[in-house]
Amino acid sequence: MKMLFKQRLFSWFDSYDIFDENGGVLYSVKGQLSWGHKLNIYDGYGNYYGQVCERILTWLPAFDLYQGDRLIGTLRKEFTLFKPKYSIDFNGWHIEGDYLEWDYRIVDGTGNIVAVVSKEIWNWTDTYSIEVADPFNALYALMVVLAIDAEKCSRNN
Repeated sequence: MKMLFKQRLFSWFDSYDIFDENGGVLYSVKGQLSWGHKLNIYDGYGNYYGQVCERILTWLPAFDLYQGDRLIGTLRKEFTLFKPKYSIDFNGWHIEGDYLEWDYRIVDGTGNIVAVVSKEIWNWTDTYSIEVADPFNALYALMVVLAIDAEKCSRNN
């Protein structure tokens, strides 16, 4: 399953639309005013699915992932000197990526690829292609991509 993750061009807060291969809206992400990033995820019909919420006052960035109101995992940036690295405590997943963080893979505990993420560089806003092996993991992979994108955004400001 392929998803196209596009940041909305004119938005006061983090807002994204996630499209399927045919251009239909799978998810909408709406940021809300808060200290740190708080990204609410809705399906194409406006039903609430979950949230990516940045923890405040941590030494290194951390993002809690919620499905509905239930905390399902946390993505943390690890201390490294050169190549950014993240850990995630969800389903035994880990993240492998390149130096620029534009292309990376989400891999499960047995080495199987859960999702492949690629940044499309010739767009006006942040745009990512997310190739998910199992559609069941689409929401979870999206949450990871949102957290990494929010961390990069905070670091670059």
